[in-house]
Amino acid sequence: MKQTILGAGGVIGRELAKSLKDYTTEIRLVNRNPKKVNETDELFPADLLYTGDVMKAVEGSDIVYLTAGLKYDKKTWIEQWPVIMRNVIDGCKRHNAKLVFFDNVYLYDKNHLNPMTEDTPVNPPSKKGLVRTEIYNILMNEINAGNIKALIARSADFYGPDTDSTSIITITVIKNFERKKKALWIGKPDCLHSFTFTPDAGKATALLGNTDDAYGQVWHLPTAKNPFTGRKFIEIIAREMGVERKISVISEFSLKMLSIFSSNLRELAEMYYQNDRDYVFESSKFEKRFDFNPTSYEDGIKLTLNGQNKL
Repeated sequence: MKQTILGAGGVIGRELAKSLKDYTTEIRLVNRNPKKVNETDELFPADLLYTGDVMKAVEGSDIVYLTAGLKYDKKTWIEQWPVIMRNVIDGCKRHNAKLVFFDNVYLYDKNHLNPMTEDTPVNPPSKKGLVRTEIYNILMNEINAGNIKALIARSADFYGPDTDSTSIITITVIKNFERKKKALWIGKPDCLHSFTFTPDAGKATALLGNTDDAYGQVWHLPTAKNPFTGRKFIEIIAREMGVERKISVISEFSLKMLSIFSSNLRELAEMYYQNDRDYVFESSKFEKRFDFNPTSYEDGIKLTLNGQNKL
């Protein structure tokens, strides 16, 4: 059974490729410059913005996983995400492949972030959230019409080994401690904040893709219960790294001021609402169905630091 990962170059694509070894030896990795994760991986260079590339990449696949990550820029998302989603859906329909879409929580109502479940109201408060809602609706309409067999695997913010450029914890806490600087925390450090451990996300996405009755649904990927506050995360990371716990908090006002000089911070500014209130991601549906225990935050932090050679 051939299983294809579209957008295989990111951390989720890599973790998924590792986990798919338990189900198949026919794994195709697709992105602009794919690199092997497993020795037997098939590499397929393609650009998901081009219909012809996607059609060829999907051909012969039984299951397709869309794990692509675009530049963190609302203009890019608005222009490219709907094109990619339609290309992938068309490719899967033409070649009769099942589709697993790796999604995030940007489409959820900001007043319903504690807890977030698969039934949380969809009411995006940001431009990037509007894009995620658009592509979610495109896919769900095709599922509900019976045109495609697909599922949505949804993750909270994530952390884990080798997340140097994609995890806010790695970027603002671990990397700063490495440089003998204060940890940065965007938002209120005494609010609870869930994080999904990337190896758990990879295992769970592979499991969902290879479970026939999981299709046609939204699934929250396994994420540890009882999340820490930002302050607690920083305390534990500092202890594990053997550094002094120092923290600098970036308020909403500060973030807006800093965003004048940084396009990256401008993109974070519209997502500030996720950090000024409790952000609690609930995954009991998955855990009960598959008898899966998410990695604890204490263990996840240790494994993250070990994986990044910080201990």
